[in-house]
Amino acid sequence: MMSQEVKYPKATLEEYGYKDYRVLTMIWKIAKIILVIFSIFMLYLSVIVIAIQSFNSSASTTEFQSFTFDNYLQMFSKRSLTNSIKNTFLVSITATLIAAVLGTFVAIGIFYLPPKIKSRLMLLNNIPLLNADIVTGISLMLIFSLLLPINRHIFGFWTILIAHLFFIFPYIILSVLPKMKEIDPNLMDASMDLGIKPMKSVIRVLIPAIRGGIFSGVVLAFTISFEDFVVGYFTTGNGFNTLSIWIYSSIGKKSLFPGVYAFSTALTLISMVLIIIYAIWTKGRRSHAKKN
Repeated sequence: MMSQEVKYPKATLEEYGYKDYRVLTMIWKIAKIILVIFSIFMLYLSVIVIAIQSFNSSASTTEFQSFTFDNYLQMFSKRSLTNSIKNTFLVSITATLIAAVLGTFVAIGIFYLPPKIKSRLMLLNNIPLLNADIVTGISLMLIFSLLLPINRHIFGFWTILIAHLFFIFPYIILSVLPKMKEIDPNLMDASMDLGIKPMKSVIRVLIPAIRGGIFSGVVLAFTISFEDFVVGYFTTGNGFNTLSIWIYSSIGKKSLFPGVYAFSTALTLISMVLIIIYAIWTKGRRSHAKKN
């Protein structure tokens, strides 16, 4: 007689300790998407509110009366606002250009120094970055106050320009130095061996090689200088107001001039367009370089 086969029931995956996490994985993916959207929304909430207010026919921020473009058309109708915008661009552009030129040459000089001296200079360079803005502003104000017996009208364009140079200068150096580390350290020597003088080697060889770092430093320095309030508030005077100081002086009123919202929105849109154009241009250059 043949022995009859015994059939055992098949074991399930759950009996082996397997747990189905597909539902939890799906919930986690949805939660991550919601969290990212919420984070982006909170980051740009202030920009969205200002953009909405720029199209509001009412000067009050608590009610939206009707949609209008008049705020953009009358953006520069208020003389004090127009002057503060001009002053802001004047100070920021001038300070950024001076810092870009001086900072680039200083960064190149620091790069070729011995390691011990380089580390000490970098420590001095980083102090203005770690220092609180209010401390920087008050200390510079006290220094400029020592010159009041010589010139009673010293506070104004020159003091705020020097103050902006003081705290944006380190950003140029910190942007250029990493780019210097990427290039061949013998590039300078090679150019001089070919008969080019040291100064021409810096201008014609080194600066074109590190222009990416210079550009990023210029953008960062201009942005920080343009939006500065604390340092500028303590170092300005004689009626010379930047945009941030003008807005601060208008906060005590019931509502701001609607042109401020229109200018802020227009400036944000222009910045976004320039960033997109630069990204497309950079991508095109990289793809062209790969093809060649």
